[in-house]
Amino acid sequence: MNELAVRHWEVLEKVVVQGDLSKLTPQERVLYYRQVCESLGLNPLTRPFDYIVLNGKLTLYARKDATDQLRRIHGISVHIVGREFVDALGLYVVTARATAPDGRTDEAVGAVSVKGLSGENLANAIMKAETKAKRRVTLSLVGLGWTDESEVDSIPGATRVEVDMETGEILSPPAQATAPEPAPQTEKQRKLLKLLMERVGLQDRSLALSFARLALARGEDLESSRDLSLEETSRLIDILRTYEGVLEEKGATPEEREQLMRELVAHGEVPAEPEVIAAVVDGMRVL
Repeated sequence: MNELAVRHWEVLEKVVVQGDLSKLTPQERVLYYRQVCESLGLNPLTRPFDYIVLNGKLTLYARKDATDQLRRIHGISVHIVGREFVDALGLYVVTARATAPDGRTDEAVGAVSVKGLSGENLANAIMKAETKAKRRVTLSLVGLGWTDESEVDSIPGATRVEVDMETGEILSPPAQATAPEPAPQTEKQRKLLKLLMERVGLQDRSLALSFARLALARGEDLESSRDLSLEETSRLIDILRTYEGVLEEKGATPEEREQLMRELVAHGEVPAEPEVIAAVVDGMRVL
């Protein structure tokens, strides 16, 4: 294995183990960014990703260029299949369905607060909800658990960070805006979340809660899946769908699925990348 390949795996290992890009050197951040773009077939010169501090960790989030390129590369078509004003909550919710050339489909929602809005402000909010839904379903269908830029401002505690794309140096982050109160999850989400947890081997309530805390970087304050916001539930659903897809592809038995979940929770890591999940399953079977 040549020196470049060795460096590639060293950087990937640090990201998987630590989950925090701030722990990389500036040169490693540049290398990792380019590796991510190369693995997805994206043009790094268009800056498809930017950086965000989420739950105390520096990570990437997908910009418009990323989802636009992914749809073109994979031949994904997206259609809006649901629009709804939830008057009781002051929300506008859009459901988007994405279809791949091989017939695979996926759905995701985009929700925005429209309470008290009218005219142009209301129109912009409606368009934002559709944008969120389309981008989230694109990322979900290709198996990526990244946050989309349309979601960043609605995530409590999230801070955008400027990073020099040439050197990898972290620049001073801008002042953090006050985040709005997160919207609660819907009944439809709760039912889908329960179904997906059962499918991936998370029937045990304590195990499922531990998995959710790790996947969303939540602490002991998360005492039930009902405590999750609408956005958190959507993110967790996307993660579970990725796991379900890998486990189905691997032909994992119910026993193997539960064993995988227990081992991930025991090690305190919940990887979101399909290739990493597949590698963990293969390693578990060897042992």
